[in-house]
Amino acid sequence: MGLNIGEIIQKKAIEFNDLKGKIIGVDASNIIYQFLSTIRQPDGTPLQDKKGRITSHLSGLFYRNINLLNEGLKLVYVFDGKMPSLKRSTIGKREEVKEKARKRYEEARKKEDIEVMRKYSQQLARLTPEIKEESKELLEAMGIQVVQAPSEAEAQASYMCKKRKVYAVASQDYDALLFSTPRLLQNLTLARKRKTISGYVEISPQMIELDNVLNSLGINQDQLICLGILSGTDYNPGGIRGIGQKKALELVKRYKYPVKIFEAVKEQVDFDWQEIFELFHKPKVKDVEIKFPKLQKEKVKKILLNRDFSESRVESGLEKLNKAIEERKQRTLF
Repeated sequence: MGLNIGEIIQKKAIEFNDLKGKIIGVDASNIIYQFLSTIRQPDGTPLQDKKGRITSHLSGLFYRNINLLNEGLKLVYVFDGKMPSLKRSTIGKREEVKEKARKRYEEARKKEDIEVMRKYSQQLARLTPEIKEESKELLEAMGIQVVQAPSEAEAQASYMCKKRKVYAVASQDYDALLFSTPRLLQNLTLARKRKTISGYVEISPQMIELDNVLNSLGINQDQLICLGILSGTDYNPGGIRGIGQKKALELVKRYKYPVKIFEAVKEQVDFDWQEIFELFHKPKVKDVEIKFPKLQKEKVKKILLNRDFSESRVESGLEKLNKAIEERKQRTLF
């Protein structure tokens, strides 16, 4: 679900070269879920090994991250910790959506409608504890730092960005802006080209800078949090009925202060807005040091070959990975 404010947010297309040498804090769950949803067979079946174990996430993490490291980026993956109790209702709603998608997928399967099968299968992707642990193990073996957040990964990554431990937070969602990240990076791990009705289009990274967002909207950080709550966050999915992102912007600019903003819509509010406000304002985070682990080639090979990856492709990937890490060391020394 996530925060729905994309229509009013100012974005800037950038080149990968603009990120060379930069440390990027990646919202791990967001990116891994993206791999699970998109890296699939034509009929929507996820990539699997001979034992039926899903490997879409391992494929995405290995090959896409090698490409990013070869572009000169340094990556830190941040994983979610304990979920705030307010988020449980969101999980329940997501399960309802998955159940509807499952029924439609089964109907399409009976009709052998490949296109519809793929469409609904993407909504069935599930990020299990096993997939998270497998992802952490592969990332660390690849020389990529893993950070375990005490609570929300986006909050932790945003805190790291504010402390200048990382240059930007990479996520397809906008929630990091409410957690005050100075920079939000989107489309980082997407395939470079996307198929459309008229053919293939190039996909480039997009940078969203918090200061530019606030200045262009004419609001401050507290008002941005209120705007998000009005239009809907993971803590109050759907927000307030009848109030979209543009209407929410009008309200926060008219009433200015959080108490007055929600006083103006109190008849329509059926949640504790102050509790949600505090979760964004004072999230649970921790201080971390950036320390990239050593590349463990044999461990990477063991993980991937045990899941039926092509040995020649893994060897080729490891050569590129080793080259990227060596170049990173040279740049650091320089």
